[in-house]
Amino acid sequence: MLQEVTSVQFTIGKVDAGMAMLLSPHHHLIEFPSQILPDGVTTGSIINITIERNHEEERRQAEDFLSLQEEIHLSFSQPPKVPEISLKSVTQTSAIIHWDALVLHAADLRGIDVYRNGQRLNLTVAPTATSVKLSGLDVSHEYEVWTDVRTSAGVLQSNKIRIKTHAMENLTGINVSFGSFATTQEVDPLMDLVARIGANFTDELTTDNTHLVCTVAKGPKYEKAVEWNIPIVSPEFLKACQAQGKIQPATAFYVSNPTSAKPSTDK
Repeated sequence: MLQEVTSVQFTIGKVDAGMAMLLSPHHHLIEFPSQILPDGVTTGSIINITIERNHEEERRQAEDFLSLQEEIHLSFSQPPKVPEISLKSVTQTSAIIHWDALVLHAADLRGIDVYRNGQRLNLTVAPTATSVKLSGLDVSHEYEVWTDVRTSAGVLQSNKIRIKTHAMENLTGINVSFGSFATTQEVDPLMDLVARIGANFTDELTTDNTHLVCTVAKGPKYEKAVEWNIPIVSPEFLKACQAQGKIQPATAFYVSNPTSAKPSTDK
């Protein structure tokens, strides 16, 4: 809505490049941009300048400003959220700790530290990671674990959880993926065996897998297992675990490729 209209008469005194000198009936002299004067005016021309207050535009800009202030307040006034960790999986000698994606708002991430029984572990955790694997744990042993997330807004300590590694007789921590075999018929009986011993298997190979089971040392899964240091074992490993009723050393069942480095024995 447009209100408070004022109209003032001026006489053009002089017109220079870009600027005109205007004289009011009360002998007030003002400078005025010549680009917005009507066409054809020159020295001595009389013009009226109308001034209006635009209340509607004032309200719109005020609302936009308040909205921007609120957006800035919400973006920069909220502290980062404290992470909450949980146990994703555990074996005889390792455990995987999981957390949801970090919500830091305006804070910057400086690093993620993992603590086990009060000692900071020498682990490199990627800024976008949502899990970390703890290796080299003792069999059937209990640990207290937590994380410290270092940010520009301070250190955020997660909840503390207690984990206990499996006893040798507990096979539920085995999580295999099947690689290449001479014949596809070999895989189905192994899936049944995995179910019988209470273990798990996945179609895709990830860093969560404890072993890659195969008879042919080649293929994409094999290459990934070598890269990720996942033990690559023959089906005899699963059969031995079932026969002995406890986890068996993977080293005795390695499937190796002469052109590839052997995987780590840390499982």
